[in-house]
Amino acid sequence: MKKLFLVFIITSNFSFAQQIERKLVWEENFNGKQLDASVWNFELGNGCPNCGWGNNERQLYTTTNHKLKGGKLIITAKKEDSIYTSTRITTAGKKEFQYGRIEARAKLPTGQGIWPAFWMLGSNIKTVGWPKSGEIDIMEYVGKNPHTIYTTLHTQDSHGNSVNSKVTNFPEIEEGFHVYAIDWTKDKIEFFVDNVSVYTFQPEIKNENTWPFSQPFFIIVNMAVGGNFGGPEVDDSIFPKEYILDYIRVYQ
Repeated sequence: MKKLFLVFIITSNFSFAQQIERKLVWEENFNGKQLDASVWNFELGNGCPNCGWGNNERQLYTTTNHKLKGGKLIITAKKEDSIYTSTRITTAGKKEFQYGRIEARAKLPTGQGIWPAFWMLGSNIKTVGWPKSGEIDIMEYVGKNPHTIYTTLHTQDSHGNSVNSKVTNFPEIEEGFHVYAIDWTKDKIEFFVDNVSVYTFQPEIKNENTWPFSQPFFIIVNMAVGGNFGGPEVDDSIFPKEYILDYIRVYQ
């Protein structure tokens, strides 16, 4: 059966709703026993030569800190002796998207030092570098700031800093699963949590420095430990911690 997503837009100038019909073009339901190698890449190690993944993160990424169970991806961050380990996967070069609604249903881990994310990078990052490639952080959560979701865009114009950002309080965000999404068009990117709009980015002047979002982007799922944003203090008593994804869907 064809799956559709209906978007209702209410504007201040009109009293009617504009309905947009979008078709499900890709979904990842995490069925099976292992991740599909035709879709997912593993990023491994400590990020060197840009060690700490550019953020002074403390984890090593492996191919063994995740499992597929019951139609869900479970990423587990661990403290193993003096080393933190976790998983980071991307769809770079395999599944890249330009425009549409991109969403994930996920259950967040909690605790000081934990930093799960669902985000995207521009497909040209290897040629132009970051932040000129652009970055779309659909969801970031840091355990040191509970009940809070970060939605952020990075561009060359902002020098990579988080000025195009919104911090939103959700008192029950740690309870159960929630849906994190963007609605991305040639004109704007709007962020949603459980279908509630939390932030819209729509610069008047669009060029390669202010709007690197007119190209395909790939998806990244990871759980970091510590770092400039997630730490630096880490409560070792919280481990192991699970970041669980139910699905990822793209509608266009």
